[in-house]
Amino acid sequence: MKNSNAEPVIKEVTLNAPASKVWQAITDKSDMKQWYFDLKDFKAEVGFEFQFWGGDEEKQWLHLCKVTEVVKLKKLTYSWKYDGYEGISFVTFELFSEGNKTRLKLTHSGLESFPVDEVPEFRRENFDAGWTSIIGTSIKEFVDKK
Repeated sequence: MKNSNAEPVIKEVTLNAPASKVWQAITDKSDMKQWYFDLKDFKAEVGFEFQFWGGDEEKQWLHLCKVTEVVKLKKLTYSWKYDGYEGISFVTFELFSEGNKTRLKLTHSGLESFPVDEVPEFRRENFDAGWTSIIGTSIKEFVDKK
């Protein structure tokens, strides 16, 4: 049986803002808090480590992340794993300037490394739903009103 988690989650949205504004939204911790997660600190620097709690009403997981690639105004990648569980995934934000708008592409890969039999919440469809909300609604609304 094919592991449904093997396919990365990919989301794209066109935002009514220049790349510089979108870059700030995905790299400034005070901006991120308004549409993403409440991070104690964040720096778009390779090697920078950060963590945050996330999940649903019933259970929260400590996310452990480390920035692995930065191309200013174009690309940001960080690892994403869960404290106490095996597996590591990678979240990549890519920005494409399109006139005075920016196309934002989110790719979350490596989901197949998570123990979905042990933790059903780590299934791909849950990541898909979460990123649909974050990329399709939260960041769009935040950038549009900024």
